[in-house]
Parts: sequence; structure tokens; C-alpha cells
Amino acid sequence: LAWAGGGHLAAPVIRRLLIVIATVAAMVATAAQPSDPGLTISGAEDTTFDLASGESVMRGRVVISDAGLLFEADLVRHNRNTDIVTATGHVVLTLIPDQIASENALAGGARLLADRLVYNRRTQSFTAGNIRFGSYPVFVEGFSAEGTSQRITIERARSIFGEPSRWQPTFFADRVIYEPGRQLRTEGALLGIGAVRPISLARFEQDLTQPFSFTVALNGGYRSALGVFAEMDVHLPVSRALRFGGNVGVYSRRGVMAGPSGRYADPHDPERLHGYFNSGYIADHGDRETDLLGRPVPVDRGYVEWQHVQQVGDQLTLRAQLNWWKDSEVLRDFRPRDFYPVQAPDTFIETVYTGSNHFVSAFGRFQPNSFQLVQERRPDFRFDLLPLRMAGGFYERFNGSVAVLAEDPLLVGPQLRSHRLDAYYALSRPIQPTSWASVVPVAGARFTRYTGTTGVAGNGNYTRLLGELGADAELRASGVFNYQNERWKIDGLRHLVTPRIGYRYIPEGSRGRAYIPPIDRNVFSTYLPPLGLGAARNIDDLHATNVLRVGLDNILQTRDPVHGSRDLVMLNLANDFRFLRQSGQRRTSDLHADLSLMPARWLQIDAYQSLSPQTLALRELNSGVTVRDGNAWSVRFANNYLRRDIQDYLIDGRFRINESFQGLTRIQFDARRRRLTEQSYGLVHNIANTWLVSYTVSLYSGRRRESGVGFNIQIDTVRF
Repeated sequence: LAWAGGGHLAAPVIRRLLIVIATVAAMVATAAQPSDPGLTISGAEDTTFDLASGESVMRGRVVISDAGLLFEADLVRHNRNTDIVTATGHVVLTLIPDQIASENALAGGARLLADRLVYNRRTQSFTAGNIRFGSYPVFVEGFSAEGTSQRITIERARSIFGEPSRWQPTFFADRVIYEPGRQLRTEGALLGIGAVRPISLARFEQDLTQPFSFTVALNGGYRSALGVFAEMDVHLPVSRALRFGGNVGVYSRRGVMAGPSGRYADPHDPERLHGYFNSGYIADHGDRETDLLGRPVPVDRGYVEWQHVQQVGDQLTLRAQLNWWKDSEVLRDFRPRDFYPVQAPDTFIETVYTGSNHFVSAFGRFQPNSFQLVQERRPDFRFDLLPLRMAGGFYERFNGSVAVLAEDPLLVGPQLRSHRLDAYYALSRPIQPTSWASVVPVAGARFTRYTGTTGVAGNGNYTRLLGELGADAELRASGVFNYQNERWKIDGLRHLVTPRIGYRYIPEGSRGRAYIPPIDRNVFSTYLPPLGLGAARNIDDLHATNVLRVGLDNILQTRDPVHGSRDLVMLNLANDFRFLRQSGQRRTSDLHADLSLMPARWLQIDAYQSLSPQTLALRELNSGVTVRDGNAWSVRFANNYLRRDIQDYLIDGRFRINESFQGLTRIQFDARRRRLTEQSYGLVHNIANTWLVSYTVSLYSGRRRESGVGFNIQIDTVRF
């Protein structure tokens, strides 16, 4: 052109043309780039730019990252003027994990799939249609979604807890509000399992840092005493702090038992406040037999159970428990799994204040059940001073209490009542001549004042002052042996041995027994009693004491690459020599031995025994041998022997068949009566890592109330 039109015009025209081309190229190049460093775009195979609208169009597998959001789509439009990004075609939105404000490490990131998504960079919000959304442990499908990386609202949603499966908890909701890793809320939800959703909830909330709020347990089968039965326990979320529901049991030979139940906890700190309550009532028209006292069991039967734990501030704790049973056999008949761990129900309330070196507590124990003997405290206030160092190396210890005590007879006998003021003070002076030996002389006194006593001799008032002298001594020795055993993974041996001697002299311990209601009294125990006047719990039933206790503790260890050391053998021996004896006592107590063998992680042996040193007669032996092969199988052989009372043998085994099934068996033999008292054979089925279904056949003999034969199907939740 320059040559045709004249050389003098060529240079200006070419310069202007180059400026226009450079300007357009710069605009096209910058249109596809982020408007600020927070936006990055990559993966575009073809890019076009519209100067009039300011819109860039990118095709290929385009990836956009901005403000904790990661987009992938087949086609992306970015308008520079409005700063709006529109993605279509196989849209994948990922919430980048390290930018989600979540304390739940399991939550990780969240991913949303959609047909079309519109993202406003100025508000950092998006809208999407026909979506599928997942963030452990929640999977959601919905008509549309909108929100930010911190909060997503999904309309007309179907949600599944856990991996999609017909056995998982599901719900349909008009709206789901999801905060990744923190919380899930619904409005207008139908809740259920799989495609069956019979429960309607106006509002549902779930803290994702806690187990799933919806819990269900199903149980059914046949027992000859109950007939064919079906039981269901369901808890539904009422709020973030409360799950409320009930228990229903239908028994063909008894009737229907039902009652409310629930669990509650502080949603922000469950360890500081949690508890549960449970109840049931039935008009029992079956064969009810008699209770513990031989009285006929009534038609109207029921129970109420409540437990509460609370931390009030940093120094005050509160615990409470209520167990009301209409008769002694109601849980044994209908809730045996709850009965056998706790056969003597307890009802109490206790609060403890922890100071820098002391405790202040209030404790109340009550008797709501007519079939049970209870030493009631109405209430008991107590102060405990921990050992406090004084001048000259002395230590002082003190505790005191004021209690209102009561005990009512079950059938016949006097009512026992007393108001008791009790205080104990002791001085000790540790003497440590070497690093491996110590002696601690002890001198103490206990003052007890009783008023308002009933059921005993006297005028209702009595004062007692007792003193004690004693000492505690121990030696510490050790030996190291260079023994190696590759099979048992032994890398050297260390033997720790500690001989112990304790002595207590309380010459007037039996003083005033005729004037003291024996409410806090001795109870049957096969173990050695606590040594010392301050440790005695049987305050109202003391005896003169002059006893020397000799003990020997042994620990055998080896090196461990993870924990530093590993215990192989523990053997503790103890024996009392009585210089003052009660009626029926020998001068020397039984020899008590506690043994634990842990030579390998797959083998554990434990045994407790007591025998008479005079005749070597065995008084008690409780032992067990456990052998396991990781998660593949385990078996335990155990026995319980108490002379003239108990001689039982037990086999308890479990074995893994595959990832879904596990077998179990339990066999108990009573050698005194020469019969198998229990045989249980079962199969446990894991369904979708959510439900455990147990099928169990049980055979019993010799029991007074339990059925002779039973078949049971138990369904429990695994993860929620």
C-alpha cells in the first residue's frame, strides 16, 4: 500500500495500524486473565473475547480457582464488567479443604456436581441447578443450590448419611442448609431408612462434629417366658442438644411395654454436659412369679432410669443417677442386657468442688425401691484436705463430714437413724535414708458424734474418740538382664521388685458398738480391707485392730520401640498378720495373689487367688486366658471359683468369617451342679458399615426366671 499510495504516507498508516492491532491483542489477552491475583484460569483449549460485552468464552476442560472454590467445566464464560463466571457442561465445584473453617478433620473438602453454575466473584457466591453434593459423611441431591464456600442452601433435596445405599438413613427436605464440616439443617423433612421415610420433622439439625442425631435399635425373636417379641428404640433430634424418642416392646405372652427416652448433651462441649433417660411401663398379664423378697410381682410394672454428668466451671462437677423399678425383676424380664451389668440399682446425686489442695462435696443417696436395702444419706457433706507439708518434714491430713443417715428394713427389723459428725486427723513423717527405702510413721485420731439415733441402745446420743498408730515402709530394687528372644519380641529384661510393710494399731476400735446404728457397716468381700482408721468406710462397724500387712509387688518388663517399655509379668502378693482377732478369724489371713501375664500381644493370662497359708486350701480363684489373632478371631477361657459357693467355667469366642459376617459363641458350665447353665451361638452381619444385625440362639438351664430357650435378632447402629 505504501508503494501504491505514495511513500510519504506509508509510515504514519503503518504506525496507526500497528497501534490498533496491539491494543486489540492486549484487550483479548487481558480479557482471559484474572481481574486480580485471586483468580486463576487454566486448561482452556480455545478462547474468544467479545469487546462489546467484555465476555471471555473458554472451551476445553477449564479449571478456575478463586477464594477457596475450584471450578471445572467444559465451557466457561467470564464477564469482566460484572465479574460473573458461568460454567456449563459437566460442572464440578470443589471446596478446597484447607480453606474451609472446620475443626472436623474428617470433613475434608466438599464436591458439587451440576449441569450449570453461575459464580459472582464480587459476593463470592454461586447458584447451580440439578445438583449432586457430597462431603463426608453427607450425600445430597437437589433441584438447585446456592451459597458460598461456608454455607450452601439446597432446594428440594434428598440426603443420605454415609455412602449411598438402601440401608442408610435418608430424608427428603424442602430445603437443606449445609455448612461443610460443621452443621446440617433441614426444613420440612421426611426421615427414615432407604426408601422408607415415615417420620415427619418440621426442623432437623445435625452437628457434623458429633455422631448422627437419629438413632434406632431393633430387637426381636422368641423367648419362652415372653413369647414372640419385637422391640424398637428410636431417638430423633429435637434440637442440637436433645435427642428425644421412646422404647416400644410387644410381647405375645405379656403385652406392650412403652415409655419415653432420650439423650442430651452440650452441642459445643459434650464432655461438660451429657446424660440420658429411659423408661417403660407394661400391664403384664403373663406369668410374673415372685420378686426377690418372695412377694407376688404386680400386674402394673415399670421402670425409670436417668443419668446426668455436668462440669460447672473449672472446679465444680455434678453427677446424678436415678433407678426406680416398680419390682425387682422388671429389667431382668424385659431388658436383660441392661439388667446384668447393674443388678443392684443405685440412686444418688453428688457435687464436688475441687480446690487447690482440698475437696468439698455433697452427696445424697436415696431408696426409691421397696425391694432393696439402702444406706441412705440425706445428705452427706464432706471436706477432704489432701496431705499438706508442714514444718520439720511433717505432713498433715484431714477429712470431716456431717451426714444424716437412714436405713429402713425390708420386711422385719428396726429402723436405723442417726445424725453423724465425723472427723479424722493424722500426722505423718516420711523418712528416706536412701533412694531405695522409705518409712512413713503415722499417728491419727477419729472423732465421731452421733445424735438422734434409733434402733440401738442408749438415749439417742453417743460420742466416740479413737486413735491409731502405725507405719508404712517399702523397699525398691531392680535388676537388668540381657536376655533376647526374637519369637516373643523380648529385648532385654528388667525386674522391678517392691516389698511393702504396713502396720496399724487401733486398740479401742470396738468402743460403743451397742450405741451406734450400724448403717455404714462391713459388707462381704474376699479382698483385704483398707488398712488404717482414715481409710475405713465401715465407720459404724469398727473393730479393735492390731494388724501387720506384708506385701510384695513384682513387675517384669522388656524394651518396646514405641512405648519405651512393655510389661510382661505382674505379680502382687499380700497377707495380714492379726495380733487382735474377731470371732472366727485366724491369726493369719488368706494369702492373696494377683497375677497378669502378657508375653505377647496375642496372649493374655490373668488370675486372682486367695488360699489359706495354714492348710493351703484354695478359697477363691478367678482366672482367664485370652488368645487372639488380630481381628480374625479371639477366644477366652475363664473360671470363677469361690469355696462352697461358685465353681463356673466359661468359653467366650469370636471369629471373623469375612468382611460382612462374624461368628460368636458363649458356653458357661456350673461344675457344682454339673450342668451347662448357658449356651449361646450367634452370627453378626455388618450391613453397609452402618448396621450390625445379630442372630443368636440361646439355651439355658437351672435359672429361676430366664427362658429355657430363646432366639434373638438384634439390630444396632454402627456409625450414628
